[in-house]
Amino acid sequence: MTNKNIYKYDNMKRMEHMAVRETVGWYLWTHHLMEVTGKDSAVFLDKIYVNPIANLKAGRARYTTMLNDNAEIIDDVVVFRLDEEKFWISTLFMNKLKPWLDQHKGDYEVKYTNITPNYHMYAVQGPEAKELINLMAEEKIDDQKFFSIRDNKIDGIPVKINYGGFTGEKFGYEVYFPSEEIGKIEEKLKEYGESLGAKEITEFQIMAWTLPTEAGFYYLRDLLHTNPMEVGLDTGINCDKDFIGKEALLKVKENGPAKEMLGFTMDQDDVHLNAKDLGGPGDPVIVDGQEIGRLSKFNYSYVLDKNIGYILAKKGALKIGDKIKVKDYEAVITERKFI
Repeated sequence: MTNKNIYKYDNMKRMEHMAVRETVGWYLWTHHLMEVTGKDSAVFLDKIYVNPIANLKAGRARYTTMLNDNAEIIDDVVVFRLDEEKFWISTLFMNKLKPWLDQHKGDYEVKYTNITPNYHMYAVQGPEAKELINLMAEEKIDDQKFFSIRDNKIDGIPVKINYGGFTGEKFGYEVYFPSEEIGKIEEKLKEYGESLGAKEITEFQIMAWTLPTEAGFYYLRDLLHTNPMEVGLDTGINCDKDFIGKEALLKVKENGPAKEMLGFTMDQDDVHLNAKDLGGPGDPVIVDGQEIGRLSKFNYSYVLDKNIGYILAKKGALKIGDKIKVKDYEAVITERKFI
């Protein structure tokens, strides 16, 4: 008996996914927010995260990882600098972040507060996203730069608009607003989005899995027990500053990473595989009788109309264009980004 691909033949999922790729889609995408303030907030965050934070200008944001002493990734976050001594950290793991900050606070003059209950965030993503935001916001965002966050208003409601997102779209925005105003913001998205053919994304698998995977993005589960060099997140790391895990990461840099994250595609429809992103170690990837890696992510691309995913493999064991089998399914090795 052959089971139909749960993505390929689901018209609702396809419609919502392609709305983001072709017009604009919007969805509630609230992360946990930690507000960090104080005289030493910048230097403290520089110690916690591998990418430089202290040199961020007010109103700018940076994606970065947080490492343990073995240089293993224990969280990946976006840090916003709101002003000289005020930052927001966007994470999915507040329960891990606060104890980690407590452990390393030492004598730093810094205060951090979980402000998650105070804010919601709508992601507005796709080619027409800028136009939709411009219709809603009191101040036009035409000159706003990527990964910058600005104060604005929507129907008199104070909001913060970040130019960024988790879909890989050139135009994507995140609208932060007081949580009690969710009804009004949703109403405005529907009102102004109608003329643009905007769609509300309701399928969690679209907002969390298919859109980000096409763009080559990660969840923390994909990154567990890896270091930034193995998964291509070493760009912009400043080894001239001190940060937790630096000594171990310098050893990795000196010796070269043992693993690398690669993409793959599969044309077959009826594929049944277990990847690390769903829990467990992921199915083994066997080449010439040897295990050379594990399936890290397995998903679907509506743009390519085929199965896609990531393999965490021994460095140099695979190259782009290689044809392999995962279990009994044929796969072609690709770059990790598919669009």
